[in-house]
Amino acid sequence: MTRTWTPSPARTPAAPALLDGRALGGLAAGAALAAGVVLARRVAGVARGSHGTSLRLRALDTAAGVLQRKRPLEAVSTCLNGFHFYADDLGRQVEATHLCSHRRPGLHQCVIYDSDAPDARLIGVEYIVSEERFRSLPEEEKRLWHSHRHEVRSGTLVAPGVPQAAEHAHVEHLAGTYGKTFHTWQYDRDDEVPLGVPQLMMAFTGDGQLRPDLLRARDQRLGVSAERKRRQRADVAVGGPVPGADAWEHGTTPQLRVEEVPVRRPVRPSP
Repeated sequence: MTRTWTPSPARTPAAPALLDGRALGGLAAGAALAAGVVLARRVAGVARGSHGTSLRLRALDTAAGVLQRKRPLEAVSTCLNGFHFYADDLGRQVEATHLCSHRRPGLHQCVIYDSDAPDARLIGVEYIVSEERFRSLPEEEKRLWHSHRHEVRSGTLVAPGVPQAAEHAHVEHLAGTYGKTFHTWQYDRDDEVPLGVPQLMMAFTGDGQLRPDLLRARDQRLGVSAERKRRQRADVAVGGPVPGADAWEHGTTPQLRVEEVPVRRPVRPSP
């Protein structure tokens, strides 16, 4: 008797198991927990920033902090810490925490605080342009700008909390850029509120200019080492500053002063 072989019916691959109720519940709980953490951090940050104000104002600040979008601040991508000095006074040196966003190719914009604490004072602004853009500026305008070459290579400009390789790539990009900085709050005078007119600030261009005590205190507080970063950035290659920047090095510099001027009023035609 001849025996015939009949193949077994092909097995259909099992369909991926759908998430059961327990898994879905876990995902929902995880998402809720993450959202709760973000919300709690936002509320805590607003509360710390509102320290010392009335209960009513703190409640209003907290509600606005939770409900409102702050899109320009959400675009901030980088926190940089460095030092500035008043353009006309090399002895007046201050630490500056920059929160920067990339406005367009060749242009960054930064808001500057005296620290990274929730209740930090907003002390100024800085605009950063590429070398190509800087070269295109009028000669008088260039005098308001400073180079970043020494800040980067000396290790004094840092990005706290960023891995060394990522920080290196970022500051290497900044080494050939130029900044225009105005401080609106002269907090080194311990003023309770911003007094006077904004002041043009500059950056250091060589060793021996920055006060060692300022650098040491910053490094200890942030847990960084400018000296170690200097060694790590020895490979950052950048040419000399473009003529026109760092005007203070030549003995004179622009600076803002108050001047009384006539008020212009629109001329309206007679009826």
